[in-house]
Amino acid sequence: MNILFIEDDAIETMKLHRTVSKLQLRVNIVEAKNGEEALEYLKSGGESPDIILLDLNMPRMSGIEFLKILKEDDKMKYLPTIVLTTSENRADLLECYKIGIAGYVIKPLKYEDYESKLKKVLDYWNINELVKA
Repeated sequence: MNILFIEDDAIETMKLHRTVSKLQLRVNIVEAKNGEEALEYLKSGGESPDIILLDLNMPRMSGIEFLKILKEDDKMKYLPTIVLTTSENRADLLECYKIGIAGYVIKPLKYEDYESKLKKVLDYWNINELVKA
């Protein structure tokens, strides 16, 4: 499974890699530090990700701004995008679902809880037929 991970925090990026390694998941992770970098990657003609894991609070372009651009594009709008954020703001959650996300996961403080949530998300998308299409 190919994942586009959009996150500006180096610690969160290391946490994702640590979790994937510990769980021995067979995934390829492409990193982008913000929405602009992610859009450049998506438009570059490289291999499309099976899923996008997106933080909301980033410099230059917020996750919500990225989502709006992504979902307006005829080709990219079908990419399953899961928000992975610390934001428990209900307005953010509702806005993201209104735009068209596939899921909204709040990053827990404890690493064990993060690992558990991430495993469930990746297990689900690994068997989902949309990823295989």
